[in-house]
Amino acid sequence: MKQVLVIHLNQDNNTEVVQFLGQEIQIQRKGCNGDPEQARALIAEYDGKVDAIGLDGLPAVLELGPFNQPHEIGQTLPAVAQTTPVVDGSGIRAGLERWGVILADRAQPGIFAQKHILMVPGLNHPGLTQALSRRSPHVRYADPVVYFAMPQFPGVGSQITFNRAAPGTLEQLQAAAFRRIRPQAGQPGTPRAAAPFEWADVIAGDIGAIRRYAPAKLKHKTVVVECASETDVADLRERGVAILVTLMPSTEGEKSLGRWPAAAIEAMLAALRSNTTDPLTEDTYLDLMAEIEWTPGIRYLQPSEAGINRFAFVIHPLNIKFIHNDPRFRWTRYLPNKLVETVAAYMPPMYISRITGGQSPTTGQKIEGYLFSLAATPREMMRHGERFTYNRLNAAARMSERKGARIMGLGAFTSVVGDAGITVAHESDIAITSGNSLTVSATLEAAKQAVIKMGAKDLTKGKVMIIGATGSIGSICSRLLAQAIFDVVLVSIEPERLIDLKRTIQEETPGANVTIATKADGLLGDCDLIVTATSAFGQRIVDISQCKPGAVVCDVARPADINKAEADLRPDVLVIESGEVLIPGDIDFGYNIGLPPKTAYACLAETALLAMEGRFEDYTLGRNITIERVKEIYHLFKKHEFQIAGLRSFDEYVTDEVVAEKRKLADQYRSDPALFARVQKEAMAKIATMPVMAKGVEAAKDNSTRNIALGAAGVGLLALLLRRRAK
Repeated sequence: MKQVLVIHLNQDNNTEVVQFLGQEIQIQRKGCNGDPEQARALIAEYDGKVDAIGLDGLPAVLELGPFNQPHEIGQTLPAVAQTTPVVDGSGIRAGLERWGVILADRAQPGIFAQKHILMVPGLNHPGLTQALSRRSPHVRYADPVVYFAMPQFPGVGSQITFNRAAPGTLEQLQAAAFRRIRPQAGQPGTPRAAAPFEWADVIAGDIGAIRRYAPAKLKHKTVVVECASETDVADLRERGVAILVTLMPSTEGEKSLGRWPAAAIEAMLAALRSNTTDPLTEDTYLDLMAEIEWTPGIRYLQPSEAGINRFAFVIHPLNIKFIHNDPRFRWTRYLPNKLVETVAAYMPPMYISRITGGQSPTTGQKIEGYLFSLAATPREMMRHGERFTYNRLNAAARMSERKGARIMGLGAFTSVVGDAGITVAHESDIAITSGNSLTVSATLEAAKQAVIKMGAKDLTKGKVMIIGATGSIGSICSRLLAQAIFDVVLVSIEPERLIDLKRTIQEETPGANVTIATKADGLLGDCDLIVTATSAFGQRIVDISQCKPGAVVCDVARPADINKAEADLRPDVLVIESGEVLIPGDIDFGYNIGLPPKTAYACLAETALLAMEGRFEDYTLGRNITIERVKEIYHLFKKHEFQIAGLRSFDEYVTDEVVAEKRKLADQYRSDPALFARVQKEAMAKIATMPVMAKGVEAAKDNSTRNIALGAAGVGLLALLLRRRAK
């Protein structure tokens, strides 16, 4: 049996036998109380009696970033032994830390992504710092806080500042006591600044320094260290730490927390060398390290944090009223609308709320979401071009990763801009979905319910029109509706794509009667169901006066294609929103998303559903939604017991009484053509006087009656205040 001695900075002594790389190793731990002379005596006493000696917390060299400095006392300790190799962990620490971060990220994807990471300390953790910096640009060093009780610390994103400070730090520590270099748990003589720890999402480094200098409250933080004892675990749990990660291999099972520091692991590897004359370097250990079967210990310390799949969703104001109605920005109503809309578009994404309570009745899987918002209206997105929105969605993706989300959904117009999510998915590390697969499923289900409520006996004998038929949602709706109804009218401003879509439908559904047109006028009067799925502005998508009695209009677009004033002209026509969804569990969005409690837009529900299923992958992207994806998402919808919410029309539920009244009027118009002709003529006359619009957005008004001085001063003031509120 191999024997190893580990000398540490405290006073306790113990001996135990462990299994490592298939062999039994006896480890004796001896405390030197931080005294170099006691350490020398222990080295001399056990020289030749054990196979390796590990010095835990007694380093020979100090490393900080790219700089290093021999420690005046530590560098002399290995030479005390004449026979037994003496190591301090530096031969394997950097390699195992880099590898450990990779393995931890594989086990818990995104655990470090875009996080604010604080090294406590960065000293002698170059591998850990390097590995974490590859996963987040937000890495800071707390070394000046730890070692010199400074109120602030260098970095703040500036490597120049760190490069200047690091050599000075090493110079001041080259003769420092070992207990100062490797702080142990306990109460500090001088309290340390709390701000750096409050900034951080991840605190990485030495468990002793973290326990000694971190604040009493570390709620929702992740701690990353070499190893941890159950005493350490209890202390971190009491402070509110969410996740503990240990990077050194465990001797107690592949996924157990590591209990042994790098010095002990290196001593065991040194003892297990096949050739005892090999130098004590990382290269010598590589083959042995490659044989270690382990996953870094990852333990959730708070029950409420464990087993939750997280997602994010991006929304935006549909028009200027949404900005005015937000409690944080009500003051903007005193500024010109055009000014507010224009300046708000330049704001960075904002965190809005946390979505809680979602849980699958089938699997028990819990989900949690984060709602983010861009500040640009659809009109501003169209005015600025694709890259303008892409940049803000990329920023939202990074914010989502920091929150722990592994998939982000694109809401409303963000899924329409450009290539419908493809570029954002390519440029982001987080999975992306437009949510359009479930939007299609929910739309078709809602449309089916509405048509049945309006008295349809046999859907296969009806006629359906899809406006915006060549778009991402419109094309797949067209193909699926053709399989159910057979007689379809496809309307789009892209004639060449209409021809292609018609051929596709005829190949997929032989016998389908497909009519194509670039305008809906003249064809509306024959259709029982009209589905609108456009991204158009400044035009009338549906002239509702031309609809046949009792028709159903399903408005998929967000913002909506049809406004209430127009719909009211034909009280016999049922205009519904696309299918909204009830997410299972006690769901709370933490924000008024414009729907009744517990009710979500289908695109948001798809994102939540994929998180519930654990499908963290780019799902619905681009304009070519596949039938297979629509069917698959509907299967998952049923599996996890999501439900279609009640039919809604202009933000109100459609009651049975409302439907009954519409059916009564429709029956009257069908039985009395002369009456219907008069009603239709009156509706046509009234709609002709209404402003032409789509998405509920009228042309911007001049606001020239407003005070000119207010408008001029408001530009600078609004930009400043919006920037501050976005931070």
